[in-house]
Amino acid sequence: MKAAELPRLSVIVPNYNHAAHLPVSLKALLQQSAPAHEVIAIDDGSSDNSLEVLREFERNHSNLRVYRNERNLGIVPTLNRGVELARGQYIFPTAADDEVLPGFFEKSLLLLSEHPQAGLSCTVCRWRYVESGLTWDMGAGMAARPTYLSPDELVRLGKRGKLFLGTTSTIMRADALRELGGFVPELRWHCDWFAAFVPAFRYGVCFVPEPLSSFNIYRESFYQSGHKGPQHRQVLLKLLELLNSPACADVRPAIRDSGVLSLFALPMLRILLSRNEFWPFLNWTLLHRTTRRSAELIGRNVLPLWLARWVLNRFYSLPTR
Repeated sequence: MKAAELPRLSVIVPNYNHAAHLPVSLKALLQQSAPAHEVIAIDDGSSDNSLEVLREFERNHSNLRVYRNERNLGIVPTLNRGVELARGQYIFPTAADDEVLPGFFEKSLLLLSEHPQAGLSCTVCRWRYVESGLTWDMGAGMAARPTYLSPDELVRLGKRGKLFLGTTSTIMRADALRELGGFVPELRWHCDWFAAFVPAFRYGVCFVPEPLSSFNIYRESFYQSGHKGPQHRQVLLKLLELLNSPACADVRPAIRDSGVLSLFALPMLRILLSRNEFWPFLNWTLLHRTTRRSAELIGRNVLPLWLARWVLNRFYSLPTR
């Protein structure tokens, strides 16, 4: 299939004071073998020279559209502005400091064109702590070749501890995302998890078993900013309330049976145990996967670098780099 015949893709790049990272991320997005229909870059009131960098790229790339928020709104409202502006059949939300690898758009869109029922497509995602150099591949072992995975197959993968949807390598079906109302602001750091896993268990996913994106984690990254304390508890409570709502009744059994809530480790388990309305999410798979996830987090954050690499290699079955 020719690139022009692939489904239309809208890329959303929210940016706040990431001028130093924009040249790398934008070049990777704009030099894909199958170009995006549009790349929507939204500056969220940066105080650095981000807008100047964005405008320079816009002058040289006809599919890049640059917008600016009149004031700083935050990453989730900025993402939702991008969703409103997007005209493609599929949406790829990405961070200004992440990087896609060659072939990501083409391989993902080709698979989606063969399986239009899928709610999204994802690939193996390379996670990298920039300061320490610790690197590992998330999503290894989900499938041996490019394929469509039904909701039932996702549950089976979850039970085996092999289900991971790397949201930094996830291309979402636009109507499935809008069906959720876009990204839920109250979910903050976990809004992408909800936007990926609910459509995944509703419609299935396409999966490309190659590392085709790089998730770069800095000390100041949004990902790092709120995963502890009372605010994080409130976000997890909101997530559970949404999953327990009538709107998610169709996917709730799959989310429970797959054990994917174990991604949130002990903070999630404490909430589940403390609120009887959430007890139906508890099962052996969740408990087992939470133990493993907690060990992984300890290994990544506490152990010496060489030992952390060994632990991650055992968990994800791919050599670290």
